[in-house]
Amino acid sequence: MFLSELSKFATSPIREEDETASDLISRGNKVIKLNTGDPAIYLKTPEYILNAYIDALKANRTFYSDSRGVSVLREAVAKRYKRNYGISVDPDKVIVTQGLSEALYFLNTALIDKGDEAVLIRPYYPAYIPYLEVLGGKATLAEYDEDRNWEIDLDKLEKTAKSAKGAKYMLITTPNNPTGGVLQRGTLEGIVEIAKNYDIFLVSDEIYDELVYEKKFVSLSEVAKGIPHIVMNGASKNFDATGFRIGYVVFPNEDKKSEELLRKIIDLAKMRLSANTPAQYALAEGLDNEKEHERSVAQLREEIRGRVIFVTDQINKSEFMHAVKPQGAFYVFPKVNFEKLKLKDDKEFVRKLLLEEFVQVTRGSGFGAPNHIRVVALPSKDVLNEAINKIEKFCKKYSK
Repeated sequence: MFLSELSKFATSPIREEDETASDLISRGNKVIKLNTGDPAIYLKTPEYILNAYIDALKANRTFYSDSRGVSVLREAVAKRYKRNYGISVDPDKVIVTQGLSEALYFLNTALIDKGDEAVLIRPYYPAYIPYLEVLGGKATLAEYDEDRNWEIDLDKLEKTAKSAKGAKYMLITTPNNPTGGVLQRGTLEGIVEIAKNYDIFLVSDEIYDELVYEKKFVSLSEVAKGIPHIVMNGASKNFDATGFRIGYVVFPNEDKKSEELLRKIIDLAKMRLSANTPAQYALAEGLDNEKEHERSVAQLREEIRGRVIFVTDQINKSEFMHAVKPQGAFYVFPKVNFEKLKLKDDKEFVRKLLLEEFVQVTRGSGFGAPNHIRVVALPSKDVLNEAINKIEKFCKKYSK
């Protein structure tokens, strides 16, 4: 066998129908793509960040930079965590990555040997699983509770943590992709206590932390003081700059586990030389220019909020689907009532919807939640309305 056995786990349910969609488009069909969470396609990256990128290019900042990230960006990230969450972070304990995808790669490469476990909570971002499995690791799964606005049942989480003896880490996502759920302070405190009791390293993906609509966001770093953990974030969502491919990992504590992981992630960062240098300088400007950022992110948040609410309300008029109202991010994650449809599962639903109605969404089973679909609520309301009408028409066509 030429390919490795573990390479079979390399997959992306979000993009699995992209080739089919491209073929339909090449044959003259209009495909409404609601599968990829890319705000920069629909809502322009703020002008001041673009100008900072141009300035970096003109200043010839096109070289390999420090593998850890340029100092001005690491310092800007540290100031952000002090400003937003009251957390003192050493800039030398901020590592810049090529998006959160590379952060996940670094995390798993540093920690996972064949047979090692990690605690994940479903629905989860699909990339969490393959980055673990391609290294021979496996996920032990807990669940967000759909009936409780996608909060976590701490009793069930504790049972999962207890069963995953020796788990290398536990990963949470807040705000959540794909549900839009936002974890409350009490839930985070419970998670921290569980991690402490079972000696599990905590990881929090907070890439949407400024895209929260109706409540104050609480970072894990605010409640996990003294507990080994890292926080991941970046430019893609809050700064509407997905193509910059700039993420970062923050190490707030000085415990032994955090120190060991930090050193190893620096080693891995050196292997790939550096992240995108001019984009790092642009994000540093985005973080430091508080006035422009507050104005831009407030506008972005309001635009997205309106679209998310619109999609949720439209979906909840259907007899075939129901969605919990998201509290953050820009996804709607309806549950489909397959008992009313002549379709066997969400995979068949997504495939036929694309081929017959030219609407591309993502199957919920790719996020660990069968019988759901994920709708990206980023296009204009006119486009979203057209898409939801097509989905409803499709459901009626296949109704029992």
